[in-house]
Amino acid sequence: MPLEPEDGAKALQLITSRYNQREWRKKIEKTLSLPPSGFNDDVQRKIFLYFKIGLQAYKSRRADAPSWIVGGFGTKEVIDRALFKPTVIDPEFTKEHVDFLGKDPGEEVDAVWWDEMLVNWFEEPEEEDEDDESSEDGETASDGDESADSSDTEKTEKAST
Repeated sequence: MPLEPEDGAKALQLITSRYNQREWRKKIEKTLSLPPSGFNDDVQRKIFLYFKIGLQAYKSRRADAPSWIVGGFGTKEVIDRALFKPTVIDPEFTKEHVDFLGKDPGEEVDAVWWDEMLVNWFEEPEEEDEDDESSEDGETASDGDESADSSDTEKTEKAST
């Protein structure tokens, strides 16, 4: 299932507070490359999309994959803009929506937490696949019932001749 609001807030705090720490830059870039569907909360999803687009580096049309500017003045400017004027993210946003950004999420947010967060980000699509498989099994069983019905009909026809 996608990130719960608590974990989503920690992920956004990680992006906005540890961008100047060299050991977190690649992990932040990896997080920015993920689809926004990993956030359960709509507010957090909009904030994530703002950072994903705002921190995207200029690339030519021929570039293969997008990349992100993480660290330095460009990143600080995008974060400060969101903190100063939250309406750049969404016209209905207020300072209360973004007040947690830029604050370190705490010591419990480490490499192990980040790995678990990635697993949680993608858990829901796998569960949907399992549901699809069980519905397909249900269709197969009903197809089997129909073939049993047709064989019963054939037996009845043979018996009447």
